[in-house]
Amino acid sequence: MPDPVPARRGPKIHASERLRMLPPAARFVFQGGPPARAVAGGTFGAALSEHACRASRRGDRAALWLGPAEHLLLAPAEDAERLLADLESALNNVAHSLVDVSHRQISLQLGGPNASAILNTGCPLDLDETAFPVGMCTRTLLGKADIVLWRTGADEFQLEVWRSFSDYVSKWLLEAARDFAVPSS
Repeated sequence: MPDPVPARRGPKIHASERLRMLPPAARFVFQGGPPARAVAGGTFGAALSEHACRASRRGDRAALWLGPAEHLLLAPAEDAERLLADLESALNNVAHSLVDVSHRQISLQLGGPNASAILNTGCPLDLDETAFPVGMCTRTLLGKADIVLWRTGADEFQLEVWRSFSDYVSKWLLEAARDFAVPSS
């Protein structure tokens, strides 16, 4: 008899007062032209940004512009099945692509003083608030890991990270944060 399949382990995260894993979320990659975006935004409950690299948020839902006609839709995990059914029904006769990627990645939140400098130890973007303001989002790299980076506050970022990179990314951020630690007296 074959060995039983081991239970699936959650992602390995190295957390601190600056870095934490956010609760599970429903995640959908949506692609479509203006008519599809209008229908999807109305059904999703948050308008899909028409501006490059900008997120829109309404309540506990967010739509992140990832590329021309491509958005990452984020909602509470408990809404996933109903939201998917609602979107598929509303978009039934409209050209689009909708893929559930909820289990592919996790969300990390990095906050506090020097959060942008910590990210810049491995991210090539100019993260000064004038160049990367609150509400801006993009795909980028952190070290060798592909991430989606979203500035949610002056000193706060949300990172969408593939599960397989969660250990690497969290260790990278914690190691970088050590350079900005306040010395104890």
